[in-house]
Amino acid sequence: MNIGILGAGSIGSILARKLSTAGHNVKIANSRGPHTIDPSIVAAGARAVDATDVINDIEVLIISVPLSSVSAVKALIADLPNEVAVIDTSNYYPLRDGHIQALDEGQVESVWVAEQLGRPVAKAWNAVLAGSLEAKGKAAGAPGRLAVAVAGDRDVDKRAAMALVEATGFDGVDAGSLAESWRQQPGAPAYCTELTRQHLPAALQAARKDLISPRRDLAITTITEKIENGAVLTTDDLVEINRSIYN
Repeated sequence: MNIGILGAGSIGSILARKLSTAGHNVKIANSRGPHTIDPSIVAAGARAVDATDVINDIEVLIISVPLSSVSAVKALIADLPNEVAVIDTSNYYPLRDGHIQALDEGQVESVWVAEQLGRPVAKAWNAVLAGSLEAKGKAAGAPGRLAVAVAGDRDVDKRAAMALVEATGFDGVDAGSLAESWRQQPGAPAYCTELTRQHLPAALQAARKDLISPRRDLAITTITEKIENGAVLTTDDLVEINRSIYN
């Protein structure tokens, strides 16, 4: 596939490397210009381009920017053809993003993103830690292969997301409509807890909307306190913290 990635943070960068290695034609851009893109991304086969170029001649656009930057993306993608699949990887953390009233009042994160962009999106890769995404992918059918939830309303978006999740070394699990994607938001049992295809559906169903925000905030507080006390947390440590809080 011809893929554009908007955002070169931890998730966007890993996706660019992995999808390039898997044989896809990948372009990546950030707000600071192609000269600031990590050289390892280019070495893996992706092309670093300007943000205005990342949307040209693509089949899929992956948006991996902080929620505070989403509204600025709308003008950039205004002329993106309707048949291009758009995938949102974002999560809402008020301490990082600032408070967004609609989300604080309970609107589903990716529903809000779709409204800001003025077009449908699928939600994927938001509920996997960067360390897990980078190091724990496996070949299809391998024992213990981890799963990634994919939610969306349009078949074109969901099909593309499912296929690319598989290309990054994870089993794609259909998590339903975008309105149901709160089940994979921070604070839910499916969020960054490293589950397989066998166990992820049950975790999605076990989510309680009233517990999402307090559990999200508790996880951040716990992690912050450990770091402030000198802990160096590994990916496995973060998974265990999430499991202990969300379950």
